[in-house]
Amino acid sequence: MRVILGVEALAPDLSGIGRYTWELCKGLKSCPEIDELHYYRARQWISDPARLLEADAPSSPRRRGRLMRWWHGRQHGRRLRDSLFHGPNFFLPPEVEGGIVTVHDLSVFRFPETHPAARIAQFEREFASSMARVAHVITDSETVRAELMAFAGLPEDRVTAVPLGVADAFHPRTSGDLAPLLARFGLMPDAYALCVSTLEPRKKIGRLLEAWGALPVGLRSRWPLILAGGSGWLNGALRDVIAIGEREGWVRYLGYVPEDMLPALYAGARLFIYPSTYEGFGLPPVEAMASGVPALVASASCLPEVTQGAAMLVEPDDIAGFMVAIEQGLIDEAWRKGAIIRGLAVARTYDWAHCVAGTVAVYRRLAGRAAIQDRGIEIHGRSSGARMAS
Repeated sequence: MRVILGVEALAPDLSGIGRYTWELCKGLKSCPEIDELHYYRARQWISDPARLLEADAPSSPRRRGRLMRWWHGRQHGRRLRDSLFHGPNFFLPPEVEGGIVTVHDLSVFRFPETHPAARIAQFEREFASSMARVAHVITDSETVRAELMAFAGLPEDRVTAVPLGVADAFHPRTSGDLAPLLARFGLMPDAYALCVSTLEPRKKIGRLLEAWGALPVGLRSRWPLILAGGSGWLNGALRDVIAIGEREGWVRYLGYVPEDMLPALYAGARLFIYPSTYEGFGLPPVEAMASGVPALVASASCLPEVTQGAAMLVEPDDIAGFMVAIEQGLIDEAWRKGAIIRGLAVARTYDWAHCVAGTVAVYRRLAGRAAIQDRGIEIHGRSSGARMAS
């Protein structure tokens, strides 16, 4: 198979979709069924997608020349036509017909008030066009698969759910191993609770802060809430609340945490909380469970499906419910022990190798269908020629 992978989501500070794209880059490269693998971004061929993860990769013409390869005219079009294109970030480029798109969620359409105007405009311009041209769609969960089929009117045989994976770096660690790593953040093992999330409206971090602020002072002092993640958008009021909590000593915002530091930050937490009202998969709770940390998540969208009964569930807008659940998650040793065991078992079912294999299975099915169609055209053409000759 000849495959082209879109790499628009690759950037130095990887988002969840960026992580997914990078894992596909690595996994597809070693897949024996793929004869050729090329990377595409904004009508340019990317020679080394790893360079997109470096902050200075495209900063100068000389650097761009090392990063990108250029094909023009018929050679450019031939490569697009003769390969299976996979857009892992919602859209197909306008110059591509057919291929595969990964739709991670429908939050822009279901909760437009939680997104910047520019993103809404992009989806209004490009999403319907991509759905009209796509041959198959991948989703991260069965929940989003069902939503997409209903929303876009796609038949069941054109949408496949392929769960995401968890890197081997996320695993339980001893306090001795964690102490020097966490010291970089001024933290100690088992002395904080954690939420890893971009600061954006649908993640409901404001609700979490309300619940945390209502906890007994002793609990808040012993286990402050640590927030880690990108700066996000539409969060001015949220940042004000965070600033108040930081002054009072019961919350800290670390900002974006580098990939190599995240596993230790997860593994050192007493409890992981994820109050998001809508997700396409929800990778952070699974990474926390893989790290041996009990998880408390919102009982919304795909989170019950993905956590498979291993996490405690609370309605995302139920502040009092979250407060009670947080207290239980911090001090109820019987629940904590069971949650850790269940979480580790569930996390083991998610693997990036399985994600890549499931993705390649979709490629194979689509490529086989195209081969049958091409063979039918060839046979039909020969038959017509025989009839004409007679």
